[in-house]
Amino acid sequence: MNSKIDIFKDYIESIENLKNREIFQSVLEFVISEFPHLETAVKWNQPMFIDHGTYIIAFNVTKNHINIAPERAGMIHFDELIQSKDVGYTKMFIQMKWKNPIDFDLLKEVISYNIIEKEQTTSFWR
Repeated sequence: MNSKIDIFKDYIESIENLKNREIFQSVLEFVISEFPHLETAVKWNQPMFIDHGTYIIAFNVTKNHINIAPERAGMIHFDELIQSKDVGYTKMFIQMKWKNPIDFDLLKEVISYNIIEKEQTTSFWR
């Protein structure tokens, strides 16, 4: 593992299903690769990415999917796009099912939006 992902090592290793573990690690590696300026952290037992002290995105896993948490404002902004994708969703999470390919384009769009939208944000949450 590279040094930015090392902070997530315990979380990744806690995923019992080895295929899911590999998929989840690839998601985190994608974010690190696409957005190298983001800081990595584990808060509230979730792998998280932060920009200048403000929350950008977090992830957690369940038996059936990866929860992606872009904050409620991101969910509202991307409501129609999320509904058009083959993903589950709740008020706070995009849910990418283990059995489906990860939608890296959606992930990149959501993260890019949060980075730009929160450029002037000085608090952790919106």
